[in-house]
Amino acid sequence: MTQGARDHILQQFDNLSPQLQAAARFVVDHPNDVLIRSMRGVAELAGVPPSTLVRLARQLGYDGWPALKSGFAHALGLDHPQGYADRAQRLAGQAHTHTLADELFDAHSSNLERTRQHSAAVLAPLAQCLQSARQVYVAGFRASYPLAFALLYGYRLFRDSVQSLDAHAHNLEMQLRPLGAEDVLVAISFAPYSRECLEVAQLAKERGARIVALTDSEASPLARLAAHTALFAVDSPSFFPSVAAGMALVEALLEQLVALGDAQLPQRIQKAESALVDSGVYVQGKQALKAFRHR
Repeated sequence: MTQGARDHILQQFDNLSPQLQAAARFVVDHPNDVLIRSMRGVAELAGVPPSTLVRLARQLGYDGWPALKSGFAHALGLDHPQGYADRAQRLAGQAHTHTLADELFDAHSSNLERTRQHSAAVLAPLAQCLQSARQVYVAGFRASYPLAFALLYGYRLFRDSVQSLDAHAHNLEMQLRPLGAEDVLVAISFAPYSRECLEVAQLAKERGARIVALTDSEASPLARLAAHTALFAVDSPSFFPSVAAGMALVEALLEQLVALGDAQLPQRIQKAESALVDSGVYVQGKQALKAFRHR
C-alpha cells in the first residue's frame, strides 16, 4: 500500500465504527490481498461481510469498493488508464507511416538498455537462488506465457527438476501440491498483472517457498512478495506492451545458470540436444531437405 492511502485510512480510523475499523485494519496490513483478490475474497479474509468493505470505501470518500481498489492501484502506478484499445485507436489510419517501425525498434532498444542496467547486479544471486532449489516452478500466464515457456525450455535442457505451471482445466492446485519451503517459484508478469500469477505467488509465500519475480516494476505486487526481483521494461508505442526485453532477461538468466553449472553440464545439454535430433524433433542438413520434400 502507498503511504498516502495508508495515512488517509489511519487519519480516519478513530472515526470508524468497530466493524469498519476491523476492515480498515485488514486493508492496511494486507495491501497485496486488496490488489489481487475480489471484494468477497478480501471480506472473507478480514472476517467481515462484503457490505462492510463497501461502507468502508464510502466512509473514506470513495464511490465504492472498486473505486477504493483503483485508488490503491493508481497510487502504486499499477493502473494503466490508456488501455489496449486506446493505444490501437492512436495507431489506426497510420498504416503507411514509415516511422511506426522506427518508433517500435527505438523503444525496444531503450527497453533493452534499461533492463540491462536494472538486471546487472541481480542476475547472479537470482541464478544462485534457482540453483539451490529442490524444484523450480515457472509461472507465466497470458502475455507472459512466452517468457515462461522460453525459460522452461532452455532450463530443461540441463535440469530435470523444473516444472511449468498452467491454468488449463483449473489444475493449478494439483500442480502446486508438492510446493514447499525448499522450492523456488519463478513468477513472471507485467501490468496489468495476471490474477493467476499473483495467486500462485501468494500461495508460494504462504508455503515458505522462495519467489523469484521477473516483472516490470519494484511496485509490482510480485516484487513485494519476492526474495529476488529482476525488472524488464515493457514500454511500446504500439497497442500492447513489449516483451522483447523480458525475453532478453530470460536469456541472460539462462546464461547465468549455465555459467554456474558443474563440469558435467555441457554433456547434459549435448545429451538433450542429441535426443531431440535422434527423435526427429529437430531436423538438420539433409534431414531438413528430405522432410521438406516429403510434405
